Amino acid sequence: MADGHEHSSNPDAPPVAPKVRSHRALVLLLGALASFGPLSIDMYLPSFPRLAQVFGASEASIQLTLGAYMIGVAGGQLVYGPLIDRFGRRRPLMLGLMLYIAASFGCAIAASAEQLMLWRLLQALGGAVGIVCCRAIVRDLFEPREGARVLSMQILVMGAAPILAPTLGGQMLLFADWWAIFVFLGLVGVACLFAVHRMLPETLPPQARAQRLALRRVISDYWRLLRHRRLIGFALTSGLGFAGMFAYIAGSPFVFVELYGVSPQRFSVLFGINAAGFIAASQVNARLLRRFEPEAILPKASMLYGVSSLVLVAVAATQWGGITALMIPLFATLCSLGMMAPNATMLALAPFRREAGTASALTGMLQLGAGALSGALVGLFANGTALPMAGIILVWAVLSALCLRMGQRAARRALADQAAPASSN
Repeated sequence: MADGHEHSSNPDAPPVAPKVRSHRALVLLLGALASFGPLSIDMYLPSFPRLAQVFGASEASIQLTLGAYMIGVAGGQLVYGPLIDRFGRRRPLMLGLMLYIAASFGCAIAASAEQLMLWRLLQALGGAVGIVCCRAIVRDLFEPREGARVLSMQILVMGAAPILAPTLGGQMLLFADWWAIFVFLGLVGVACLFAVHRMLPETLPPQARAQRLALRRVISDYWRLLRHRRLIGFALTSGLGFAGMFAYIAGSPFVFVELYGVSPQRFSVLFGINAAGFIAASQVNARLLRRFEPEAILPKASMLYGVSSLVLVAVAATQWGGITALMIPLFATLCSLGMMAPNATMLALAPFRREAGTASALTGMLQLGAGALSGALVGLFANGTALPMAGIILVWAVLSALCLRMGQRAARRALADQAAPASSN
């Protein structure tokens, strides 16, 4: 972490971020902020039948509230990226959390599916700030190797959210109605807002901020970043990895329960085992980063992703070994993603100090877009077997490896360009 001495008066000098009181508390707080997405998506899923009953709406109408949230998260990230580069991290983060809190309580008092959809959209626009700021703050405070370790440790918090959220939401419905879930989400937002106010200093010094905020400049910045081969290469390495996870999430209920006859209770256990593998691998990655650079770990994790995906397709095609044989390559695939995601994300953001927020927003948008496409493809190619899920995961693994090569070549070219003037001198 950067030390806390005075910042240089040179506006082109790299910003030096202030010290944070507790490394562990920072990881927990940033993990909680990044967990708004899965927590807000998964926790209210058990209430879908009750919502349809209360509002007299179809299940399809209630599912649209989930779509509204996804749209809000995607659009919100693109909005917050330039904002946090212009005004710093704290103010937009706190304002976004306030919007999330207000919208969560608004969801709790919604009187129709249409009102709930609107409040969910606003809730997503508020919650998106945590996702963008989380990566940008890590980039402010840490160099890529240490930053990848921090992102790996955050997965302990982030990974628990999608595992525990549906169970927690279901248990709350035993004691209260659907509105209690949104009240709880609002209170989580209040707790995070208080923690940000008390614990998190501004990590982007004034001299490192964008000078002005204009729509033409924002569009120009995004267009320029879209053509930055290192950023896009490494961002898609991570994003297409997550797309494989979305294919698994979308396809596993049918594959496990209907195809292999697994009970819903056992399905939750198997799902938890794979999630635990993802989390455990991220912690192994954090330890490896004490000795190795992200550039050394990422290709090996990508190779594991590709090999395990290929084995998964073979098992799905032959149905050899039943659910046990299918679980082994699935588990390996999820483990590889736990090592790929933090390393690829930090390597994507590494060249960007002054534009970390905009680069973080674009990275998140690519990940979310790939994930949404992946879930749709699993449904489109469904044929009553596990092959669509497995085949789509393999396609993403191959494309992710190609994007990794693109990012590596761009990084080597940038190093060569930096070395050329030094050698000429």
